[in-house]
Amino acid sequence: MNTSRIVINTIESLTLKDNALKDPYTRPLAIYLPPNYEDGEDRFPTSYLLAGFTGTGLTFLNHQAWEEDIRSRLDRLIYTGECKPMIVVMPDCFTRYGGSQYLDSPATGHYQSYLLEIVEYVDRHFRTLADRDHRVILGKSSGGYGALMNAMQHPEIFGLVADHSGDKYFEKCYAKDLFELPNLLNRMDVGAILANPSVVHPKGTDFYQLMSISAMAACYSPNPKSKLGFDWPIDGYTGERIPETWQKWVAKDPVEILSDYVEPLKSLRLLFFDCGNRDEYYIHLGCRLMEKRLKQLDIPHIYEEYEGGHHHTLFRFDRSFHVISEALPA
Repeated sequence: MNTSRIVINTIESLTLKDNALKDPYTRPLAIYLPPNYEDGEDRFPTSYLLAGFTGTGLTFLNHQAWEEDIRSRLDRLIYTGECKPMIVVMPDCFTRYGGSQYLDSPATGHYQSYLLEIVEYVDRHFRTLADRDHRVILGKSSGGYGALMNAMQHPEIFGLVADHSGDKYFEKCYAKDLFELPNLLNRMDVGAILANPSVVHPKGTDFYQLMSISAMAACYSPNPKSKLGFDWPIDGYTGERIPETWQKWVAKDPVEILSDYVEPLKSLRLLFFDCGNRDEYYIHLGCRLMEKRLKQLDIPHIYEEYEGGHHHTLFRFDRSFHVISEALPA
C-alpha cells in the first residue's frame, strides 16, 4: 500500500485579485491525497476543510504538542476503516484582519467565490468524484461557520457538511466582544492597527478582541463609504445596538436564517454539527437553538454535544470524518 501524500500547489485567484485589503491573491492550496491514490485510476470523494479564525489551510499540517496533524489523523482513520479514502483540500482564506468567514464581502474580498474557484480547480486537476453527493465541506469555529453557510447557499456544490462549533446565535457568541468594543475604541488607535496589524507588539487580549470583532464587522456589515470599510453594529460611545446595522449581522447568522434555506438543507446527504457543552463563546446555546429549529422545520440532522469548551477539540474530527464516510454513497 502506498502512503498518503501532501501536495501544496499555488493558486492565482481571479476572484481575489482586487480585494479591498490588498491581501495576496496568489495563495498556497494544501491537498491531502489518500493512500493508493497513485496506484490506479480510481476517483475519490473530496472534503474541503476550513480553518478557524487566524488559521489557514497550512495550519492543519503544523505540529502541535500531543496532537496529530491532519495527515497523521487521516492516515490512521483510513487504515482502521473509520474513514473512507478521500481527497482533503485545505484552502487559505486568511485576511489582514485574521479571517474571511468564507463569505463574499467588499470589505475583505470574495472568499466564498474563491472556494468555488478552488472546487473547479481541484476537480480539473485531481481524480475527484466531481458531484455534490461526493463533495464535503467541514471546519471548526469560523471554519465550521463557513462550512455551514456555504452548504446552505450552495447545496448544488456541497452535499455534505460538518460544522464543529461554528459561529451562530450572534447575539450570544459575540456578546463579550461587542460589550467591550466601546472601551477598545476609546483606548486603541483602531485605524492604525487595522492598517498594519503585524507591527503591533505585544499582541495582548485587547488586540485579539479588536481584530476579531473588526473581522466580523468587515464580513457582516461592510460599507464601502465608511472610513474603515465597514460599520460597527453598536454605538462606539454608548454601546447601544444600531438596528439597521445589526440586521445585516442577523442576515448572516445561520440560526436566524434557517427558514430561508429549508429545501437546500433538506437536500443535503449530511448535516452534522457539534459543540462542547461549556463553549467559552456560548456557541453551545446557538447549537441547541439550531437543533430546536431544525426539528421544527423537519430538517434531518445530527447534533452532538460533548464535554468541553471551544478549544483543544481536534479529536472531534475523528467523529466527523467517520460520520461523513457513513453518509457518502456506497
